[in-house]
Amino acid sequence: MDVLVRGSGVAGLSVAHELRLRGARVTVFDPWSDKRASWYAGGMLAPYCERESADQRVIDLGLRAADWWETTLPCSVLRNGTLVLAATRDIKELGRFGARTSHFDVLDEPAIAALEPDLAGRFGKGLYFRDEAHLDPRRVLIDLATKLAGDGVTFVMDLPQEAIGGFDEIIDCTGYSSADGLLRGVRGEMLVLRTADVSLSRPVRLIHPRFPVYVVPRQDHTFMVGATMIESDATGPITARSMMELLNTVYTLHPAFGEAEIVETGVGIRPAYADNLPRVTSRGDAIMVNGLYRHGFLLAPAMAVQAAKLVFEGRNKTP
Repeated sequence: MDVLVRGSGVAGLSVAHELRLRGARVTVFDPWSDKRASWYAGGMLAPYCERESADQRVIDLGLRAADWWETTLPCSVLRNGTLVLAATRDIKELGRFGARTSHFDVLDEPAIAALEPDLAGRFGKGLYFRDEAHLDPRRVLIDLATKLAGDGVTFVMDLPQEAIGGFDEIIDCTGYSSADGLLRGVRGEMLVLRTADVSLSRPVRLIHPRFPVYVVPRQDHTFMVGATMIESDATGPITARSMMELLNTVYTLHPAFGEAEIVETGVGIRPAYADNLPRVTSRGDAIMVNGLYRHGFLLAPAMAVQAAKLVFEGRNKTP
């Protein structure tokens, strides 16, 4: 079976992997690869934390994501959990977060210091979601594409219209670039900072009633700081307001971030349906995998499995 996958973000590559596992001949077509939202993701595999603002189905779909990524790309996943903190003035927000989530331990100041020594003495209470994990999205995207190419998947940036008819199935994973009129764009802005004065072993979420952020450690003393959620599909550079809010909040986490280098800023447009849940749908001559919202790396594996089952178990094509 010859299958065309449109899009090489996390959804497209995950779908290509599941199809190839089942023996399909796969071509990945993506002329928009430099604009994908996956490149600006945090890479947190944190279903329990996401329950604070997401539907229970996000947990159900994302529980096995870390195992899927580890099986697909061994040594790509760090299972160090997630630490959730709040400044003293926002401690009620931490209680609210805990009331909406589960599978965490409540930490006092010494326990926080034992977990993250550089945060010693800065926070009196935290929540530790020990069963969560994270990965480096950019490294994973590159490594997965390399693995797929080695397994015989073809990548093209140009495909004549007449060639599309030669495929048995087409799977559209183009995110907000797709023609799905039900999607809306949600703008996410992020920073990459570098400082040798702070070390973290896991993602840290700092709860704030207006502007919560997460800080995800990367290699070479760098940290990804994100992210805004603005109901807009504007693709312009990060705004001054967002930059100040992100920097002010990360400074609250540790003042050494005030002297950090700003290595990069970025903006990604997350595709979302009205209920913020992803969908795998059969539409005309294509299967659509879309609407991963802010949960790309968490939910892409489950969506990819669903899409592959549709391809190999059959579907009813609708106009």
